Amino acid sequence: MLVFKNKFHLIVFLLWQTNIFSQSITMVDPSNNIGIDKWGIVNDGVMGGVSQSNIYLSEANNIIFTGNVSLENNGGFASIRRGFDGDQLKGLSTFLLKVKGDGNIYKFRMTTKGSYANYSADFKTIKGQWMDIKIPIENFKPYYFGRSIRAPKFKIHKVNSMSILISDKQEGNFLLEIEYIKAL
Repeated sequence: MLVFKNKFHLIVFLLWQTNIFSQSITMVDPSNNIGIDKWGIVNDGVMGGVSQSNIYLSEANNIIFTGNVSLENNGGFASIRRGFDGDQLKGLSTFLLKVKGDGNIYKFRMTTKGSYANYSADFKTIKGQWMDIKIPIENFKPYYFGRSIRAPKFKIHKVNSMSILISDKQEGNFLLEIEYIKAL
C-alpha cells in the first residue's frame, strides 16, 4: 500500500499515473464519428489484378471492409487506406483493434513520411467472433510491394497513413468488421 506524506505528493502521483497509464489516441471509432472519412480502396487492379473490395458503415455504425480476392492476372490483394497524422502518436507503443472477422489473416499497415517502405503486422481473425487485437509497434516489419526488405526502424510519430490489407494468396470472399482502432 502506498502512503503519501502530503496531498501534493498524492496529486503528483495521480497525475503521473493518469498520464502514463491512460494515454491513448482513438484513430477510428465510427460510433463517435472518428476516422470514418477519406478512406480509399487500393486493390491489385493497380498492377493488373481483378480483386474487388468495398468499404461502408454497417447499421451498428462499424466499418465493413468486404470483397473478393482473386489470384487472376497475378493479383491477390485488396485494401482500404486513409491518411493519419502520426505526430499525435508520439510516445505510444501499441495498437488496439476491435474487429470481427472471417477467419482470414489481415495486415494492419502504416506508411511513414520520408520512407519508401510500408510497415505492417499480421493479425488472424476467428470467423464471426469479436476480437481485441493488440499489436506492439515492434511487430511492424518493413515491406516494399509486398516483399520483406531492410529499412529503418518503424517510427510511430512519422505515420502518415494506415491501411487494412488482405493478401498472401487468400483467394475468395472476405469480410472484416471494425469497431475501432486505437493507439495506446
